Amino acid sequence: MVVPHDIDQQKSALREKMRSTRAARVANAMLDVMLCEELRSAVLSTPNRNIGCVWPLPGEADLRPLCQQLHEAGRNVLLPETTPRGSALVFRHWTPDATMKPGRFGTFHPHGPVLQPDLLLVPLLAFDRAFNRLGYGGGYYDRTLEAFRCHAIGFAFNWQEVASVPCGPHDRTLDLIVTETGPIFPHEKEHSAQ
Repeated sequence: MVVPHDIDQQKSALREKMRSTRAARVANAMLDVMLCEELRSAVLSTPNRNIGCVWPLPGEADLRPLCQQLHEAGRNVLLPETTPRGSALVFRHWTPDATMKPGRFGTFHPHGPVLQPDLLLVPLLAFDRAFNRLGYGGGYYDRTLEAFRCHAIGFAFNWQEVASVPCGPHDRTLDLIVTETGPIFPHEKEHSAQ
């Protein structure tokens, strides 16, 4: 049995590896466009109205065009305000003319009303075919998913897939993963293990 301390060490090592890999990669705007298009299709195929998105941090996929497209499609785009450590994120309504305010850890959020997402787009450093994700280590998205009990779509590039993500008792799995080449559905879990 793996003890939590070992899991923490495994996660730290994988975070370091994935951050180094990301830093060494050349930014590719075309991959961002492809990922946004795949996410757009996935989100618009659902009835969810309040969509929790993200404003990009350096090295992350730029979902700002997706925010615009979802707004134009009549969905409420919500962006997270990073709360004090140990609590769930707060999501604020974004519109194209929203004033963006700086937040913690280099984030930005709109100066809009607080709404609860029905569907959450979740950033990650790594994922596996068991629909586990490796985040940045603050636990924000695990606490947010636990608090809101909403659907979660992880978004990443293909190169972020790993054989296995170390998981602890508080880690939440994703409902779907979307990459620049398309969605990975839960029924693909069994096929990838063979």
